[in-house]
Amino acid sequence: MKKSLLALFILCASLAATSQSNEWYSTSAGEIVFSFANIDNNGNEEGNIVRFSPVFNFQNLLNYDPHENFGVFTGFNIRNVGFIYDVPNSDVRKKFRSYNAGIPLGIKLGNMQGSFLYGGYEIEFPFNYKEKTFVNEKKTDKFNVWFSNRQPLYYHTVMVGVQFKGGTNLKFKYYLTGFFNKNFTETKNGVQTKPYENFDANVFYVSLNYNLFKNDKFNNPIKANQASEVY
Repeated sequence: MKKSLLALFILCASLAATSQSNEWYSTSAGEIVFSFANIDNNGNEEGNIVRFSPVFNFQNLLNYDPHENFGVFTGFNIRNVGFIYDVPNSDVRKKFRSYNAGIPLGIKLGNMQGSFLYGGYEIEFPFNYKEKTFVNEKKTDKFNVWFSNRQPLYYHTVMVGVQFKGGTNLKFKYYLTGFFNKNFTETKNGVQTKPYENFDANVFYVSLNYNLFKNDKFNNPIKANQASEVY
């Protein structure tokens, strides 16, 4: 993973150094997230429910398109992500949510002014954790913690997506890092426990965006050269 990231950084730096344009541009968009999780709780893989989170997902990207068919991007994002879990053979439902700050690094392939594919890596740092418990559809517990030890320090994630000519954008993302810190310890009634020790949950989601990479001032160096040759 580290070698792949280093290679991608070197590629981005090389393109920035050799491009005839050297023009970066910024874009931003919201994100409507439909999230799920691969769950293994003590050997039981059932109970996942789709989670819908349309708000407080902000993406701010820095883009660099040295060619009309190739580009790279990075940026800074804030994301609301989590999953819903129905505990098997019970009337208990758990809702887990995290706000994360993310730094992506990716490439774009296709028509930079039309439809293209993109993919890459994003590291996300969780900073706010929320957990809710419902029994028979009634909320019985809720807590919200800043920089909680219930989560790892960061998440490794990978993504792939497509942006269509009209600006509609569809993305798939998978969290390689488990949602919980399995070594987290809490004390209840004088007894120490590890509530997530046997709870593996890897979140993944599909999201809808609009004009995530759209550049109204696209400056293609190849077209610029062709124009200068004509005149």
